[in-house]
Amino acid sequence: MNKEFAANGSAYIAEQIEEAIQNETRNAVICGNYIIDEPIRIPSNFTLILEDCHLRLADGCYSNIFVNENHDTELGKTIDGTDTNISIIGRGTAILDGGEYNGLSERNHMQNGLPPIWRNNLILFTNVNGFTIKGISCRNQRHWALNFVYCSGGYLGNIDFCANDMAIDEAGNVYHGLKHSKYKEILVKNADGIDLRQGCHHITIENITGFTEDDSIALTGLDWHLEKHFKVDGLPSDICDITIKNIATSAFCANVRLLNQGEIKLHDIFIDGVYDSSADSLHMEKGFAGVRVGDTNMYGPRHATAEETYNITVRNVYSRAKYAVTLAGAMKNLVLYGIECEKGTKMLLDERMKN
Repeated sequence: MNKEFAANGSAYIAEQIEEAIQNETRNAVICGNYIIDEPIRIPSNFTLILEDCHLRLADGCYSNIFVNENHDTELGKTIDGTDTNISIIGRGTAILDGGEYNGLSERNHMQNGLPPIWRNNLILFTNVNGFTIKGISCRNQRHWALNFVYCSGGYLGNIDFCANDMAIDEAGNVYHGLKHSKYKEILVKNADGIDLRQGCHHITIENITGFTEDDSIALTGLDWHLEKHFKVDGLPSDICDITIKNIATSAFCANVRLLNQGEIKLHDIFIDGVYDSSADSLHMEKGFAGVRVGDTNMYGPRHATAEETYNITVRNVYSRAKYAVTLAGAMKNLVLYGIECEKGTKMLLDERMKN
């Protein structure tokens, strides 16, 4: 049965947040199904509860569903503008839905009047210290579903993904099920689940399920348009002190990916429990890697050094991808154990000597 969605969901939820601030409860409960057409700002010291709630982005819009209050403001790019203690909690069925794809991609963003690609994130937090997001399902993300830049002290848990699995062949025929040999035909590319970007630290990610078109969890230390735009003067750019546990996803690229280049440090990462759930998946053929550390491709001005990539523990991985673990670039104090593979999966691709 088709759901009916109320229009003007952004305005309605913003009103509920304002009312909770005025009555000093700083807690709002949202129920029902709503169309979202502009980002909803969540202030510091606030809990938003989504109870049996389905929020769907409007067709053709370029918008996040949730951002923090000082996101993309001049104040928000300073230490004084750090937002604190923000929670988004799902109860019952809580869905954030990208809806119909709007065509904005990494190839065309910021061209011909189009906005930056990060407008396609379902949740985008920048410069937040203290946050919790749990109990939600993300559907049809138009790019990375949950994106964090210069965020710390966070918890992300019990989150399920189901990315768009549509592809279009040369004749214009639409089909479902992603194949590496036909990557160009995939409609929505680089649809990660959770991305921790530059400046993220002291964050726990656990109990993640579902299907992602690209990486399910990505820790990415680069210095691209996104990071330059949201850089916070005075805060370190390191990605560090991250715990990742109990990841059971179907990932077309990698279940967990770590990548840093160009002077951005990535260190003190603990990964425990990565399970490839893609057997008999209708969304995709087997993925590329269970856990991927580094890359032979250049995404920054240079590859990271061993002084910039260190103290990484990866344990208890079960993979049916092409490779269970891939390594590239310099690193030190890397620990791998408890790596298991299905028949046909290679345990390790080690390309560290090529860089």
